Amino acid sequence: MASYILAIDQGTTSSRAILFDEKFSIVASDQQEFKQHFPASGWVEHDADEIWQSVVATCKNAISKAKINAKDIAGIGITNQRETTVIWEKPTGKAIHNAIVWQDRRTADTCTKLKSQELEQMVTSKTGLLLDPYFSATKVCWVLDNVKGARAKAKNGELLFGTIDTYLLWRLTNGKSHKTDATNASRTLLFNTATNDWDDELLEVFNVPRNILPEVEDCAADFGYSSADLFGAFIPILGMAGDQHAATIGQACFTPGMAKSTYGTGCFMMLNTGEDRISSKNRLLSTVAYRLNNKTTYALEGSIFIAGAAVQWLRDGLKIIEDASQSGNLAAATDDTQNVILVPAFAGLGAPYWEPEARGAIFGITRNTGPKEFARAALEAVCYQTRDLVEAMESDWQGGVDKTILRVDGGMVASDWTMQFLADMLDAPVDRPSVLETTALGVAWLAGMKAGIWPDMDGFSKAWQLEKQFTPTMQSDERKRRYKAWKLAVQNTINQK
Repeated sequence: MASYILAIDQGTTSSRAILFDEKFSIVASDQQEFKQHFPASGWVEHDADEIWQSVVATCKNAISKAKINAKDIAGIGITNQRETTVIWEKPTGKAIHNAIVWQDRRTADTCTKLKSQELEQMVTSKTGLLLDPYFSATKVCWVLDNVKGARAKAKNGELLFGTIDTYLLWRLTNGKSHKTDATNASRTLLFNTATNDWDDELLEVFNVPRNILPEVEDCAADFGYSSADLFGAFIPILGMAGDQHAATIGQACFTPGMAKSTYGTGCFMMLNTGEDRISSKNRLLSTVAYRLNNKTTYALEGSIFIAGAAVQWLRDGLKIIEDASQSGNLAAATDDTQNVILVPAFAGLGAPYWEPEARGAIFGITRNTGPKEFARAALEAVCYQTRDLVEAMESDWQGGVDKTILRVDGGMVASDWTMQFLADMLDAPVDRPSVLETTALGVAWLAGMKAGIWPDMDGFSKAWQLEKQFTPTMQSDERKRRYKAWKLAVQNTINQK
């Protein structure tokens, strides 16, 4: 009997394939980075075919490392960087333009124009999102308007749109399945999260033809089968969720009030609000947490654009570290008399500010400021921004954030120094799980549960294990002083844009 689950985790800078056994343990994995393209200031693109090739390669390598064959795999789950937009030719699968990445800001003027037409309230009421270049709709419109002949081809049914999950599914099934799940659909600005369907009024506003859109399924569903010539057998594709939703599932945040925060390239915090579809007063996003058995669970989400990317900047831009893991040790050795604050608005500020034109700033530099202080400021900025999100969520939802259950994951959480400062700044415990690959684990559970070899939601929740809990030790006055200085720095950053 097939007993393994293959999780495809397609991220912003790399693709990974992870094989899990029936005990949720990682058996084998493989990872491959791919090129980032920056054709103009504020523009970020990926080569969709390069992403596809990296996914196939990592899947094959993981299967080979595990010394199993495709017939041993009960199902595939796909989790992905969200909002990144691909449009491809239906007959060939060839993308008509590079994928436009979620970080891309080229459609900022379009969003400003739509806001001036007083359309944001309508858009937000239907989608729970804001009019921002972050989301897919304006990217779709840009490709259709800027690739010669694209609109005519779309009208004639020759083109298809998808976020990365949909594009991978299309390629995996050799063009037999053009589907997405409710979480990814909810990030496009085209999906009405109250009716759970593509919305005709939104399609008209963004000038997107309905016939290029994928069919929307639950997160655990029959999405199709991978082509046998890829891995050696037909493998059912049974799970799909955007990366932050998959991490919420992987952290077993199934109860309203539970929250998780994922620290990757960006930082994304998601609070389970159950059946309550919240209208945020603090410019947070109201999104689909997951949809199972045709029942939607909602969430409030705060998105921080720059988290781990700030550490990458220390490494690749300033070249003051050789490896990301060095940042925590540098921060721990800093001069405590200095109060350097970095506002990492390299691509604008996300929630709860949503200032796309803001740019990064550093405050408090002295003659003694050096690499250690820059490293500390980069790590502290992530924690300050997380507190911004927690306070906004507590204000928005009367249920509140259950501060006894704040679960963290992502590459940055391996740093004990960062997690301790986070607990200090939140004045709340921070729980780091035994399995840090929670995004892949979440989508693996969707596929494994659908395949019938993994337990139901209750069983999966009981299996979640704590690796380490960080509890606050900072004095209240110190916490208030530091956070006040952060808020002032953010305001000054916004004022100077």
